[in-house]
Amino acid sequence: MRFEERQLPGDGTMGVVFACPQCGGEVAMLTNPMETQVVSSLGVKIGGTTLPDQPMELTRTFVADGRDDAFADAMRPRSVHWSEDATNRLGQVPAFVRGMVKRIYADYAQEHGISEITPAVMNRARSDLGLEGM
Repeated sequence: MRFEERQLPGDGTMGVVFACPQCGGEVAMLTNPMETQVVSSLGVKIGGTTLPDQPMELTRTFVADGRDDAFADAMRPRSVHWSEDATNRLGQVPAFVRGMVKRIYADYAQEHGISEITPAVMNRARSDLGLEGM
């Protein structure tokens, strides 16, 4: 189907005509005011374009204002390894808060691109997070 024409009568409706390039048959579409508003709010363009289709046109319109840190998470290690000394030190933490403490150190390591947690990393995390008195 090929776009032929679009009509906006002014009452909130929209009429669009498409034609078959082979047989010349036409199909018309009429939208009510609510449908017209939905189509407009989605940014859908009804009608022919004067430019040839652009590769990834729809994708580029959605990522035009991309974030600078969009791939930052991909650069962080997915999991962290605990050294034996760090595991022993974690074992000295009371059991009822051990999971929370382990998570704090793991999150810190991932945020800073650290793949192995050692006692030195634990000390730096405590200092950076202001947890020395705890």
